[in-house]
Amino acid sequence: MAYKTSATTKGGRDGRATLENGVLALAMALPKDMGGSGDGHNPEQLFALGWSSCFGQAILVLSKKHGLDGAAARVTCTISIDKDDTSFALKADIKVSLPGAERDKLTALVEDAHKICPYSKATRGNVPVTLTIA
Repeated sequence: MAYKTSATTKGGRDGRATLENGVLALAMALPKDMGGSGDGHNPEQLFALGWSSCFGQAILVLSKKHGLDGAAARVTCTISIDKDDTSFALKADIKVSLPGAERDKLTALVEDAHKICPYSKATRGNVPVTLTIA
């Protein structure tokens, strides 16, 4: 195992989430769009932060293979949550921009990054993902 971490939350979406080492603790709040106060963070925001960072690392790891310098790449991950009659479901939109990159090279890089990113792998087949080159 390369790494593991854990977090504990008390109070669900209107509670407090704390990492095991205590370095980060966040007030959680249901978003206003979902009927909450919005006076805190929510799981979708944290998921977007983690996935964009992880995907960005995959871009960095693979960029030389595609003849690109991934250091200037910007990855925006947008997480949506929708409700049907019985449950909730997530959807992800990942947008990547890399100034000066040839579109075909960047497209190939993004597709490869989506294959190796742990977040992409963990959600494959469970969360619809749209990849966009900006």
